[in-house]
Amino acid sequence: MYEDIPRRLAEVRDRIANAAGRAGRRPEDVRLIAVSKTHPLDAVRAAAEAGQIDFGENKVQEALQKIAQSTDTRLRWHLIGHLQSNKARKAAGAVGAIHAIDGVDLLMKVDQAASEAGRTVDVLIQVDLALEETKHGAPLGEVPEVVRAATGCTAARLTGLMLLPPLAENPEDARPWFRRLRELRDDLVRSGVPAGRLRELSMGMSHDFEVAIAEGATMVRVGTAIFGERHYV
Repeated sequence: MYEDIPRRLAEVRDRIANAAGRAGRRPEDVRLIAVSKTHPLDAVRAAAEAGQIDFGENKVQEALQKIAQSTDTRLRWHLIGHLQSNKARKAAGAVGAIHAIDGVDLLMKVDQAASEAGRTVDVLIQVDLALEETKHGAPLGEVPEVVRAATGCTAARLTGLMLLPPLAENPEDARPWFRRLRELRDDLVRSGVPAGRLRELSMGMSHDFEVAIAEGATMVRVGTAIFGERHYV
C-alpha cells in the first residue's frame, strides 16, 4: 500500500529543484522534511528506502515511538509541532531538531534536558507573525530576547526561525508571511546575530512550499504530497 511513496517523493524533489532553480538557488540548499505524522512506520521506511533522511512529527509521543522502532536506520527526526514544557525533557533526549521554541523558558528547559542527556539538539524559534489564537510561537517583539538567551545555551543550538502562516487556499497568499520571516532573519543578522545561528528558515508545506522556496526557505515540511491524506483517529 506504500508503493506510491517513492514516486511521490521523487515528484516533490523535482518540484523543489525546479522552484530553487527559478529562484536562482541551488536545490541542495533546501532540505526536505517528510512529515510522517499519523502515518505508520512502514510509510516512513518506504520513504527512507527511497533516500529520505529527515522526518517530521508533530507530537512527542508519536515521535518517540517511531524513533524507538527505527533504531536500525540513520534517520534524522524533527519535532515540528507545539512542544509543551512538561515534554521538553523527552523531546530533547530523542529528536535531532525542535522547530517550535516559543519562548525563553522552553528554550532553557530544552537546553538543560539535552545537556543532562549528553547530547546537542538544533532548535528553531517559531515566530508568531500573524498572532493567531489557534497557533503558537514567539511574538515578533520577543524574538530578540529568545535569540539572546540562546547565546548562553550549551546543548540547545539555535539554527534558525520557523513559521506557520495563516491557512489560505492560494499559495501566493502565504508569500508576504514568508517574506516577513526572511526579512526578520536578515534584520537580526544586521543587528549583530551571527548568521550561522539563523541559517535555517523552516517554512512551507505541501500546498505552498514552492512559494516558500522563492522567499528563501531552507527547510520545507511536506507531508500530504508524499504520504497522501492523513487519517486521524
